[in-house]
Amino acid sequence: MKRVVKYSSVYSNVGFLGIPLASSLFGSTGVFFAVIAMAVFNVFNWSHGISLFTSKSSGGFLSTVKHVILNPNIIAISFGLMLFLTRIELPSILNQALVYVGNANTPLSMIIVGNSLGNLKLNRRMISVPLIFALVLRNILFPVISIPILWAFGIKGTEFSILLLMAACPVASLGVLFNLQSKGDTDSAVTLMSLSTIFSLISIPLVFMIYSFII
Repeated sequence: MKRVVKYSSVYSNVGFLGIPLASSLFGSTGVFFAVIAMAVFNVFNWSHGISLFTSKSSGGFLSTVKHVILNPNIIAISFGLMLFLTRIELPSILNQALVYVGNANTPLSMIIVGNSLGNLKLNRRMISVPLIFALVLRNILFPVISIPILWAFGIKGTEFSILLLMAACPVASLGVLFNLQSKGDTDSAVTLMSLSTIFSLISIPLVFMIYSFII
């Protein structure tokens, strides 16, 4: 329960929900900044995040570096960044194929999240104080704390809105997979992810409402 609460409080669902939401609300600009946020997410997720579910004797620093460097998301983001900086254009057939794959990301992610919610069977025994604590941290407190942090870095306008949206996303689904891989009880992780996803329908607009009151 302790590692589930730690991971779920810190890491948001930037992949399955963040990027589709950014794409829907801000178009290609939203995807660009959302992918940058996801790159940072992956570096921490495959170092600090996975360390919460593994023993200290399971590979050490070199294993952590290997997880980060060889992560498919990091490789893809690095390749995309190289193309962006060098202005290299892919052949039209390959570029169109990537466009089709990108367009499929949103409905596929909604199917995955919806499947998790569909399998959820809530009861009083499954909802505990630690889960409620993690829910408040992930959906409300940490996104609100990110507002002055983003301001401190001079981030404003559309970029600010996109990054705040990424910070306000619900619990990352990877926590369930990490818990399953470490042979832990996944009930609490699934419950927290599902509750956080449902609550995000209210909490994301609430975070932006708090932001509008602050400014």
